[in-house]
Formats: sequence, structure tokens, C-alpha cells
Amino acid sequence: MAGSKRTRAAKTKASKKHELLTTKQVVDAIMQVIEALPEQVKGLPPELRTRTHWQKALAPTNKRAEPVMDVLRELPAFTNHAPKKSTAAEWTKVFEKHMGLYQIAQTLREANHVATFKPVKRRIVSHWRDAFGPKEYVQRVRPQESFGYLPNPHRGTTTFQRFQGEDTYPSFITSDTYGPLTYPTDGSRANVKFVPRTTLTYCRWPWAWLEPEKGKFRWDIVDGTLAAARACGQTAQLRFQPYTIPIKYAERPTKAKRHPPEASVDLPDWYWDTGAPWITEGTYAKHEPDSNDPLYLKHFGDFIRAFAKRYDGHPDLESIDVSYAGFWGESGGNTTDETAQKLADIYLAHFKKTTLLSMLGTAGCVHAAKISNATGRPIGWRADCFGDLRQGNSPDVPARLSWNHTYDAYPKEISDNGLKDAWKTAPVTMETCGNVATWVMHGYDVDRIIEEGYCYHMSVFMPKNVFFPEKVLEKLLAFDLKIGYRFELRQALLPIQAKAGGKITVEFFTANVGVAPIYRPYKLALRFLQGKKARVVTFDQDIRTWLPGHNFFRETIAVPKDLERGDVKVAVGIVDETETPRVWFAIDEPLDAGWHPLTGMEVV
Repeated sequence: MAGSKRTRAAKTKASKKHELLTTKQVVDAIMQVIEALPEQVKGLPPELRTRTHWQKALAPTNKRAEPVMDVLRELPAFTNHAPKKSTAAEWTKVFEKHMGLYQIAQTLREANHVATFKPVKRRIVSHWRDAFGPKEYVQRVRPQESFGYLPNPHRGTTTFQRFQGEDTYPSFITSDTYGPLTYPTDGSRANVKFVPRTTLTYCRWPWAWLEPEKGKFRWDIVDGTLAAARACGQTAQLRFQPYTIPIKYAERPTKAKRHPPEASVDLPDWYWDTGAPWITEGTYAKHEPDSNDPLYLKHFGDFIRAFAKRYDGHPDLESIDVSYAGFWGESGGNTTDETAQKLADIYLAHFKKTTLLSMLGTAGCVHAAKISNATGRPIGWRADCFGDLRQGNSPDVPARLSWNHTYDAYPKEISDNGLKDAWKTAPVTMETCGNVATWVMHGYDVDRIIEEGYCYHMSVFMPKNVFFPEKVLEKLLAFDLKIGYRFELRQALLPIQAKAGGKITVEFFTANVGVAPIYRPYKLALRFLQGKKARVVTFDQDIRTWLPGHNFFRETIAVPKDLERGDVKVAVGIVDETETPRVWFAIDEPLDAGWHPLTGMEVV
């Protein structure tokens, strides 16, 4: 039905267009009204009733007349409502039905006011205080908005199994298995045929790579990844996957003394020697592990606990996927709901600081959502196959009505998993179905995919580091700017004078023009700078409550008591616990050591 409505709307004929009036035609129409209805304009100054005045006021050489003419040349009274004869009776019919004839004088007076407006002559501003009169005591700051890329953390497009500036995959074929084992030390290079810059990377490896022997961990892989992310201006989203590919022992011999016959999956070899059982037929391969067995719960659980003990709260660790069973850790494998809960609980119990992302549509996700809703603990979610608009090829079902994730999985799972409002407190990450290149190859509607992404309140887009074809590149660059949070400072209201050690009340009007909030407990702060002496004052305002749309707050803060009499420069920033700016507003002015300069203030 939606498609048919769009088609009907597209075929609806537009209303008949009128030729735009010339300046002469507009002046002629004004004079016809004045001459036909003199009683209605007698209150106007005499010059406003003359052709000479209007010819001069609306002349093309008068720049202030341009926007006025933009309106008058299309004024209904002069175009589609205009009478065929210029008589008092006909012009009266034009105006009297709608509010009456008094609007004629108001129309002419307002058009003249704008066209002939002369701004007051202001003093030359060589110092910030010169902009305000001596009796003014408050100042408004309205920064110029920026529409460009902001290197803000915790949001945007990610690289995948690679880092900022590294090459994309040479083709559109990607690998979940091959997480990075070599690490760049400089992310200054722009990404090619991709989002030029990103503050996030996403990496994952099979369990067997990270724990090749029981209790002996390849922490060097994780350490190298986190260090490389930092060097490239990124934080890392990570997943450890139980297994990722089917294997045949004839082609890939195992060191295990006991193992399934002939074929299995790429679990750690030592795992089979623990006596762990397997199932004959798995979802994607023979002889997958029985993920409900106590040995699986113990050994994969031990790995989760060891990882959390070492890395929970690491500053370069963006998030951890609650990946507990099955291929790639995405579907929960053959776990029962009870086992899924137990495995998810290991993550929940041991990752106290790092953000957790549950896997949409799994029993573990349902359980995590219940915990989150009951306790208020923020837990995000992650979905694979974003952008799936596949069409089937069946004689029994119309191609465009085939099953796909976009219509059949995501809206249902978000509702059934209890995640409708989860985005308000924790991030949503979406991984592509295929990748952008395969979207284009299959003819998917990229505009629709982007629209759906906004509806999910995405913070993170993971397109698997495959190049963006030229025909969709600009759309995805715009998408990258809007997902997650994007803060604009519309206005700050500050006093012109303040007493050192005294209190001032400040008003902020901000707008989040992104589609999600920020989830980190950063603080909004003012920096007071005199010479080289800087003092930072943070606000109590919780910026995590800045949902998409307008946000206003008023707060009283203390002026640093050690400021000296005279000028102090005031700047705004969003800072971490060390009072270091971490997040930038969309302000089109140079930064000063990460701070946005606002104005000055007199310390008295």
C-alpha cells in the first residue's frame, strides 16, 4: 500500500504555475490597489501612495528589496487571486473575504519597512565589550553552525578488521575470521573510497586464536589492537567468536587427541580433549559443540572472565559483544534459553565498566533486556544484516514480498526483545548485510536503508570496510554525520560582568541534530582563561539526557575565586574526568586546545 500511495502522489499534477511578476508589474499592481481603494490607504504616509516611491523602494539596485520582491512577485492578490478588471469592486472581492480590507495598508506598510530598512549605526567592535552598551548586563552568544565532519568519539562509521587510513578490502568479499595481527602506528591518512575519517574500529577473532592453549592467552593480539586504535584516533569494538568456519581434518589436521570424526568447526584444539561433546548436525556444519554442556559453559566462560579481568574499563575499548555460542557468536547456536541466560550472565557479571552489546534476536538479548529494564543498567544491542532488502525468486511469492531482515526481523525482534527504548540509554550498532558494494550490485534502495537506520537510532554503522561505490558515497557521508549524536550550540546566555568567587547563572540552548544521545558521562564545562592561567568549571547538567531535538537548561555556577580583575576569556567544552575536551559542538570556528571560544567576561 505504501508503494502505491507513493506512486499516486508522484502522478498527482502540480497546481498551475504562474509566471513570476517583474518589478514593473508589482509596482503597477500596488498602484492599482491604491487608486482603486483610496479610503483603505489614506492612513499611510503620502509618499507610500506614489509610484515614484515604490519604483525606488523595489528597484533591483536596492539589495534589501530582493527578499521583498521574492514575496510580492508571487503574492496571490497580484497573481492567482488578481481581478480581471482593476475596479474598486473587484479589488474589494480579492481582500474582503479573508480578514477584510484593513490588510491592504498593513501589507504595504510591512513591505515598505523591510525594503527601506536602515540598520542603526553601531560602534566599531575592537574588543568583545564594545558590542554591548554600558547598561547591558547579559550577553547572548550564537555560534556559527558547522556542517562538516566532527572527530567525535563513540559514534559514526567503523573500520572493520582494519584501522583508520588502512586500505579497504580489495573486493567486496570480507572475513569475520581474520582479525588484525599487524598494527599501524599512525592514522593520519584519509580512508579511500570510504568515510574519510572514523573514530571507531571493529575487530573480532575466533576463540582459538585468543586461547590456543587452555589458560594461555594471546593478549598481545588484543593489546596490539587497542594500541593501534589509540594511535589512529579510534576506540575498538571487539567480539570473541566461539567458532567461525567449518573444517575438515583431512585438510586441516588437529592437535586434539580426541575430536569429532572427519569434520567440525574451528574451536580450540584443546577443547575437545576436555571430553566436551558435540552434536551430529549443526546449523552450518557437522559436529558443532554442544553449547549446553557444562564443559562449554565452564571453558568459554573462563575465557570471558579472563578477558574481562584484564580489559574491563580499558579506555581504548569501546564495547564488547555479548557473543556466547554458535557460528560467529551471532545466533546463540544450539543453546537453550536457560544456557543462553547463564552465558550472558557471565558477561553481565564481569564487565562492570565497558559497554556491552547484546545480539538482537537471541535468547541472551531477551535476558539482557530484562536485566536492563529491571535494574536500569544500560545495555546496548547489535544487529547483523542491516540493509537487507533481498527479493526472492519463487514462483509462489512475489519477489518484492519475500522475507528479509528489514521488514520481517528487526521491527519484530526489537519489540519482542524488549528493546524499543533501549537506544535512549545505550548504543545501537548495525552491521551490514553483505556490504554497501553488494547493496549497489543487487539494486537495493539505499535511501530506504538510510531512512531505516535513522529509525533504529543507530550510533554505529559497521559496513565491513568495503569500498563505497561512487553513486552512493555522498549519501553515506551524510549518513555518517547524522547517526549517533551531533550537538549544536544554538545560544548561550552569559553575564557581561562577574565577581571572582561569586555565582553566575548561565542558560544553554542546544540541539542534538543526530538520531541518538551520547552515552558517556562526560561533562559540559566552561573554561575561564586569563593569560596562561586556565580554570575549568563543570555543570551538573547530564548531557546523556540530550535526546534528538532541542535541549534547554539553566544552571548557577561558581566563578573561580582566584581570577583577577579585568578580562577573562570564556570557552565551552565537553570534557572527561580529567577535564580534557572529548566532544565537539558543530561550531564553525577554530578550536583553542580543544575548547570552543565563546566570548569575554569582566571580572569585577
